[in-house]
This record gives sequence, structure tokens and C-alpha cells, in this order.
Amino acid sequence: MILYVNGDSHTAAAEAVNPHAFAEDDPDLFYLGRAPHPGNLAVSWGKVLAATAKTTFRCDAESASSNHRIMRTTQDWLATTGYAAREIVVMIQWSTWERAEWLIEGTYYQINASGMDHVPPSHQDQYRRFIAEVDWDRSSQEWHDRIWSLHQDLDQKGIRHVFFNGNTALDRISIQDRQDWGSAYIHPYDPAQTWDQWLKNNGHDTVAPDSWHFGRQAHAAWARFMLQYCIRNQIIN
Repeated sequence: MILYVNGDSHTAAAEAVNPHAFAEDDPDLFYLGRAPHPGNLAVSWGKVLAATAKTTFRCDAESASSNHRIMRTTQDWLATTGYAAREIVVMIQWSTWERAEWLIEGTYYQINASGMDHVPPSHQDQYRRFIAEVDWDRSSQEWHDRIWSLHQDLDQKGIRHVFFNGNTALDRISIQDRQDWGSAYIHPYDPAQTWDQWLKNNGHDTVAPDSWHFGRQAHAAWARFMLQYCIRNQIIN
């Protein structure tokens, strides 16, 4: 069995044991680019869960990732992996709904509404419009529908999977538009059940007051929660 995980900085374990988000932030590892720092990834919830469950581990998470990137890389991996559907468990931590991915001259850029993203000069005006026109309700609905389609596709292929939210829930989705996800999505509509809020509710603080990220103990706690959830719902045997 292989545990495949994807997400943003929470799944990449940014700052978990050192102050880096990307491997390239460490001068000794610049050649690894935007991949997770190996020291942090080693204590990430996904790695801990894979070690406990004695599965092969694959992580495609990247700090600052948009849901576009998460979905694109997940689908690319599933399309090319040599593993049979019955051998795969997919776990995805979804990022905030407003983020986007732009392909500019062959390079993917991850975009959010912070106003601090690096984009080429040719796209600065487009970036300013993006920030001004962010519509949270529309973004939430779009991703709710796209994630539902992915869930249905994985179900049809017999691929076990679990989704959860990083910082923002899908609570803006109207009651009539909500879906029954079974065990495939951990409380998608409840803001108290995001990764961030669950950890805080269970006594874990971020690594610094001005950080969004959590340390080794928080990752271990989430790995235990996920293991119990997966056993209870027969996702991991």
C-alpha cells in the first residue's frame, strides 16, 4: 500500500523543526527548489502516519500551494503511478479557496490575495485585479463542486481517499448545495474541524505568534487522529 498526500504548507510541514518552508530557503538545499525541507517533512503528519501504518509514502505538498496545484499534481500522479487502485490511499489537505495557479511562460505561479506574491512584470496588473476581485462565496462554491467531482472519480476507480480543510471550511456553501461525503471528507462544512482549528482546540500552538504553522508534536497528534479515523472507517486496514 502507498499513502499519497498532498496539500500546502501544513502538509509540507513548514517550520515544523526548522524555520524553512521550502527546501531552497536552506542555503545547503537550494537545488531542491520549492520542495518541502527534508527535516520538516520527516516529522510531517503524513510521514508519521505512513511509518505507523507501515506503508510507502509519497508527498506532493508544497508550501503556498493553491488548490489548482494540489488537484493538478494529484491527478498527474494518479495517471502515471504504477500502483493499482486498491493499493492507494489518497489524503488531501485543501488550501484556502481564493488561491490560484497561473502558468506563465512555462512556469507555474501560486497566487493568493495577500498582495505579496511574486509574478512577472507582465502580470502585475492582472495580479492587482485578482486581489481586488476575490469573491469568497464564488471561490468556495467552485472548489466545493470540483472536489466533489474528484471524490466521485476516486470512488468510481476504487481509490480510498480522505480530504480535510487546512484553514478554511466550506461553511459558505448553502445547505441545499451540500453533499453527503460519507467518510471521504472530514467535516467539510464545520470551521471548528479544519486542521488549524482542530490543533488549536486540542492545545497546540503555532511555532511562533506570527506563524500559521505547527511543530512536530502537532503533526504527531494529527497523525494519530488520522490513523484512528482511517481504522474506524476502514480506510487503512
